[in-house]
Amino acid sequence: MTSPRQLLTVWDLRAKKSLGQNFLSDPGVARMIVARAGLAKTDTVLEIGAGLGALTVPIALAAGRVIALDTDKRLLGLLRTELLAGGARNFWIIGADILRYPIDRAARAAADGLVVMGNLPYHISSQIVVRLIEARRGVRRAVLMFQKEMAERLCAEPGGRDYGRLTAMLRYCADIRPLATLPAAGFFPRPKVDSKVVEIRFRPETILSPDEERFMFRVIKAAFGQRRKTLRNALSGGGLDLDGAGAARALEAAGIAPNRRAETLTVGEFVALARELTPPPDP
Repeated sequence: MTSPRQLLTVWDLRAKKSLGQNFLSDPGVARMIVARAGLAKTDTVLEIGAGLGALTVPIALAAGRVIALDTDKRLLGLLRTELLAGGARNFWIIGADILRYPIDRAARAAADGLVVMGNLPYHISSQIVVRLIEARRGVRRAVLMFQKEMAERLCAEPGGRDYGRLTAMLRYCADIRPLATLPAAGFFPRPKVDSKVVEIRFRPETILSPDEERFMFRVIKAAFGQRRKTLRNALSGGGLDLDGAGAARALEAAGIAPNRRAETLTVGEFVALARELTPPPDP
């Protein structure tokens, strides 16, 4: 693996801060991440932000095929060259933004669902996680690098300040565990904070229908939208067409004290609350 600094110099390129580009520079770390991902030759991997190929090459050597996405089309020729030099042939390179790319199209190539991997840019990492939740019917699991603070939020338990809207949404449909901590010195350009690798395993079945789930996510958003307020007040001001008295009745019917705050609720309590708040079907 050629160092990112050397590759960028040879190709007369610079990392784009606007795209959150911090390239993994330690080949040993890349191999460790792929090993802990537990890839098999039956896996199809969708890599987000393939960049200079630090992860893409070991992924391609371990998996059946890899679909390498990057929104920066300047890098695509370099990426292809690095993959071929590393002995990979089972790859497709696509210049695309993961927030617009049709994940279901890629999932058709994976009989058991995609494995999604990538070093996510901080400024859109939350949006990417939401996108994966929405597309999870075609995604079996994800192994992703986040800035350390973001990873700790995803892995948080109810009751703490790190537990938030995204954590609750993810815990409803997936099991989450940290795989590794990566020091900032292992990237170029060097970011200001360390990173963490997190595995997200989506459950094949969840207890709510798609419509019920969408409504529950609206409830979660409302609850955390004003997280310093009690649930009664947060819900009544959260765009759910609900006044304080109605919010209190629904909370009490779900067995939740109206003076609690969003970060104290388990996923099961959010499910119960959403069921109490779900509007009746049209006659």
